[in-house]
Amino acid sequence: MTILQIVVDSSALAKTAVQQTQTLNLLDLIMKGGWVMIPIGILSVIAVYLMIERFITINRASKVDNGFMANIKAMLMDGKADAALSLCRSTNTPIARLLEKGIKRLGKPVKEIESAVENTGKLEIYKLEKNLSYLGIIAGIAPMFGFVGTISGVIKIFYNISLADNISIGLIAGGLYEKMITSAAGLIVGIIAHIGFHYLNTMIDRVSFQLESTTVEFIDLIQEPTK
Repeated sequence: MTILQIVVDSSALAKTAVQQTQTLNLLDLIMKGGWVMIPIGILSVIAVYLMIERFITINRASKVDNGFMANIKAMLMDGKADAALSLCRSTNTPIARLLEKGIKRLGKPVKEIESAVENTGKLEIYKLEKNLSYLGIIAGIAPMFGFVGTISGVIKIFYNISLADNISIGLIAGGLYEKMITSAAGLIVGIIAHIGFHYLNTMIDRVSFQLESTTVEFIDLIQEPTK
């Protein structure tokens, strides 16, 4: 065999290996994961939807005009409660709805006003937390589905070995693919959902702090003339 033939044969083998590698794309890997990839895929879609939907909602709720509270304070100090109420109604934010509830109670005992404002704040936080618990559930059960895939892959390996009564790479490859792919997919979905759950809760905590600060500022404002 000449050197030229060796080079040609080596090039042909390398080309074949590259072609085989290129055919193993993401879709092929997912298909090799077996039926367990279906619930994992569904959970991933739900998780992404919840994260995007909640992020947009919470981010919108956290945006407040820096001059909003100053305008409310100026109107109330001038005795223009109706104007302040109209401004709150035209502003679609949790803080505006909280202040609207408090302004409607003006003239009543401070304790009653404070209680109404605090209850409104709790209701607004509850709205922001809507469906967020499902994200936490997905973070917990997605890796479990991956573990189910691992068990299924191991069973498949031993079943193929029992039928052939020997051990070879060809017999165990299918089970190993299913085992490793489902484990990796379940962990990835679980990690993403876990990160999203805690990040969104951090955003809600910031909104909760804003509502508490506004409540304190509003109560101080309505008590100011009596000090």
